[in-house]
Order: sequence, then C-alpha cells, then structure tokens
Amino acid sequence: MRSLTQRLVVAALVLTAASALARPSSAGDDLKVEEGYKSLFNGKDLTGWRYTPTPKASLEGKTETADGRIKVENGAIVMMEKDAKGKGGIKDLYTIEKFPKNFRLKMEFRAALKADSGVYLRGPQLQVRDYIRRNEHKHLKKFKNDGWNELDITVTNNVPTTTVNGKVVTPKDNLEVTVRDGKPEAKFNGKPVDIKKIVVEIGAIAECLCNGEKLETMRNLPTNGGVGLQAETGKFEFRRIRIKELP
Repeated sequence: MRSLTQRLVVAALVLTAASALARPSSAGDDLKVEEGYKSLFNGKDLTGWRYTPTPKASLEGKTETADGRIKVENGAIVMMEKDAKGKGGIKDLYTIEKFPKNFRLKMEFRAALKADSGVYLRGPQLQVRDYIRRNEHKHLKKFKNDGWNELDITVTNNVPTTTVNGKVVTPKDNLEVTVRDGKPEAKFNGKPVDIKKIVVEIGAIAECLCNGEKLETMRNLPTNGGVGLQAETGKFEFRRIRIKELP
C-alpha cells in the first residue's frame, strides 16, 4: 500500500498534467506544419517580421508593434482597426526573408464585418476581404462569414503571358500570327487584330485559392520579395502562415 506522501505526490502529478492539458498552447494552435513547409509566424510573437512605418525597429520577441496597431493574440496576427492613438489607415507587416524561388504559401484569415485587408506577394497585393458581405467574389460558396478561411497561393516564375488589346489569352482562345509578303498579320478568335496590340511578357504568376475555390490569378510579379500582410479597414486576423519552396 502506498504511503500518504506517495499518494499526495501522485495526486499532484495528475493535477499538474490535467492543468497542462487544459491550457492552450503558447501558440494558441495545434497545427502540425506539413512536410516541406516552414512557418513564417511562430504563433507567439512577431519575430521574423518588419513593420513598414519603422522598418529598422526589431520586432524580435515583440507581441505588438510600437503603435499598437498590430498584435499577436491567441495564436494569430491581429490587425486592429485603429492604433493606440485612434488612427487607422493602411499599415503593412512584411517578412524579413525574401522568396525568389517558386513557392506555395498557405495561411488562414478571419475578417470582421466588411473588413478590408491584403496579402502582398513580392510587392503586389492580393485583396483579401470580408468578400461576401462586401458583395465581392460571390462565387466563393465555401467562404465563412466571421470564420477562418484558408488562402492557398502558388507562385511560379518565368511564365509567359500573352495579351491582345489588354485581354489575357487563355487556353480557350485562338491567336494566329502569320507573315504575308513580309508583313505580319494576326487574328484573335477569327477576327483580325492589330499586331501592335499583341504583348508577350514573361514573369511570375500567382494562382490564388480561397478554401480550395479559384480566387484570382496575379500576373507579372517581381522576381524576388517578401510576403506581407495589410491592415486597412476593420479588424483582420491571420494565422497558420507557412511556406514551401518549389522546384
């Protein structure tokens, strides 16, 4: 039979274990990062990020920016509607690291009513918003109002993009270019077009999905740059931010 002291020790250990299980993790999250991915946000602080109003000020170990506009709460980066002085406007948070290679970026976001934010991909911005209640992207049938929604973005370098009269040529289109008597001629979907209106560019593109549904294709991205998050209108939250470099 165990002594009273032994029983008390065992009881204390059980209570300690139960307490640990009941507490949320420091990151407020139980996400296991997929093989090949690395986290850009540790769930606890802003280490690895820089703030555009004060880009040289270190955020290492900080849980909020100096103006209080951006905070880390419950495992998420929270873009507050206004800063500590009651000022709003656009403010940006960027990764210190840059990503010149092909990559796949995943994260989750939660938007307050009609809130407006964005995700920067090497500079250009993908508009990320409370889409449905702003009457935007109504085709997103899986979007969750006031819930967490997943962004899945694949950036691929050196992709040719052809436009005719400013319209992107898709696989469904037919563009014919011929040379007659030394003079080039072109037809687009069977109709003659000015050869000068055909533009071919080679650059990075981003295929953007929201909850697995097509959101947008961004074209001609820069060859290098970081990932950014925007604070603009309303409260916005980001979490589970991770990236995988691709061949």
